Amino acid sequence: MSANSYVRCWLHIVWSTLNQKKILTENARVKLSRYLYTYAKEKGIFMKTNYVCPDHVHALISLPSNLTIEEIFHLLKGNSSHWINQQDLLKQKFAWDNENGAFSVSHSKITEVEAFIKEQEQRHWKMTFHEEFQLLLQKHEFLISRK
Repeated sequence: MSANSYVRCWLHIVWSTLNQKKILTENARVKLSRYLYTYAKEKGIFMKTNYVCPDHVHALISLPSNLTIEEIFHLLKGNSSHWINQQDLLKQKFAWDNENGAFSVSHSKITEVEAFIKEQEQRHWKMTFHEEFQLLLQKHEFLISRK
């Protein structure tokens, strides 16, 4: 891209632990959240916010022009699972599930999506990650049959 090109493509990205197991402890969640910010920054990905739940992660990022969505997931999920295992944050070997979602966000809705992400703890008192993910898929008009 030329030096005078400007790109801002907001994405709300979501991914879960293997089999959506609630295995991320509070300590692991706090450390992982910080790690994701730092690692994203190192890779030139602006991460506005993230929230790590016991069984999944939400993040609001600006997609850089030199990376695809698939590359973003590969970088964030692959590196963070390796990091979690290296740090011995959990008593068992850790892995992410292969299912994830990336949803475009209008710049005018950034504050709303940021609030949605920050309110994850309260939201999951009322619904599971699976239920929440189904709602996101419906909201974004994915017409697929889910289990």
